Amino acid sequence: MSANPKPAILAVGGAHIDRRGTVAGAYVDGASNPGTMREEVGGGAFNALRNACRLGAAGAILSVRGGDLTGQLVAEAISGAGITDLSATFLDRTTPSYTAILRADGELICGFADMALYETAFEKQLRRHPFRNTLPGADAVLTDANLSQGALERLAASVDQKPLFAIAISPAKVVRLKPVLAALSVLFMNRNEARALTGAEAGAPNEQLAQKLAQAGLKRAVITSGSAPLLILEHGHVTTSAPIVSSNVRDVTGAGDALAGVTISRLIGGLDLAEAVRHGIAAASLTVESDNVVADFSRADFERRLAEIQQTTGA
Repeated sequence: MSANPKPAILAVGGAHIDRRGTVAGAYVDGASNPGTMREEVGGGAFNALRNACRLGAAGAILSVRGGDLTGQLVAEAISGAGITDLSATFLDRTTPSYTAILRADGELICGFADMALYETAFEKQLRRHPFRNTLPGADAVLTDANLSQGALERLAASVDQKPLFAIAISPAKVVRLKPVLAALSVLFMNRNEARALTGAEAGAPNEQLAQKLAQAGLKRAVITSGSAPLLILEHGHVTTSAPIVSSNVRDVTGAGDALAGVTISRLIGGLDLAEAVRHGIAAASLTVESDNVVADFSRADFERRLAEIQQTTGA
């Protein structure tokens, strides 16, 4: 991978089935709601890697899956994206899945994760040859909090000073990253996940949230908050960037992964964090306009959207 002029990213994390149900009208709590259900291959690490590769990175992924039909669909999606598949298949297990129920405007009502295999299988895979043989040629490693805490600690100890990026996944899972925060180059999360990580109150000022994250050992982070401006933490200082906005939001699923994947590829390509985030925002804003978890946009689409995204706005 090192001979390849493209930035090379090795992802370790989720590659599974995503199911998204969209309520047709106004959501009614505790009742049957009419709507539509869609299914496709997703996962934080895989989604982010696909976005990075769409814009010029080279990628490999280590994940785990079952020996069922959905596992075959995951394998086909990885191959179809032109990504090297280092994943292990467990013939007697079920492939992990994530089901999201969305409002008609695309906002999340609730999510349901069936990911028992992730809890037990990753740590052993990090000792095997596919990971150990691929790591030396990678320019950076990307992971997500679908891994167990033990696996995340092993990964952080194995990357050999390569940049290590992480996606928080959820408020419940982000706390697994606490022991490795100091080892992360950038953590991508939303404000609820940042609060779960720090214990900050819901209305905590940006500066207080940044201070708590820095005190926890985190050097850099990118924090989203719906349609509000993004927060960029860098060595204890916080700035704001343009929000992920669109006049045609169809589905917010995958927007954070697009932000992470494209930001990472631009960082290891030589951009500073603020400018790399601007590129990530462009990809994320195109993603919310798509019905797919990884949007099918062209490079020309991306360049036009990038030109519309403002630079970092300051503290």
